[in-house]
Amino acid sequence: MHEPDPYELPPSPPPLDEVDMSPSQDDRNLAIIAHLSGCAGILAGGLIGFLGPLIIYLMKKDTSPYVESQAKEALNFQITLLLIAVACGVLAAASCGVLFPLMFVPLVLQIAYGIIAAIAVRDGSHYRYPFNLRLFT
Repeated sequence: MHEPDPYELPPSPPPLDEVDMSPSQDDRNLAIIAHLSGCAGILAGGLIGFLGPLIIYLMKKDTSPYVESQAKEALNFQITLLLIAVACGVLAAASCGVLFPLMFVPLVLQIAYGIIAAIAVRDGSHYRYPFNLRLFT
């Protein structure tokens, strides 16, 4: 019987252009949910919008690189929006309510960019928000 040579190199992987890098439909659906879950967080007061992307990230971080990257991007955006909301709240309170309309800025950003991101990942592309604190990389 022929024994394998322990010093033989393993076969090389196929070139990247031969590997199918497109995400599956399930991966795209989870990425859409990660981006749109912030909009659902608005209904609960806007403070828990980060929970959806966090749960999806923790579920898929080891099994799907596409879902992991999109969930991290959505999570970073939700944290950024939370910080913007706190800053707008402080400004509104410091101005005795004169700057109260600033409280709607995070809401509008969440809806607009959440929908744009969901449409982008529906087709399997990688979406990056134009402004984002990238805390999770």
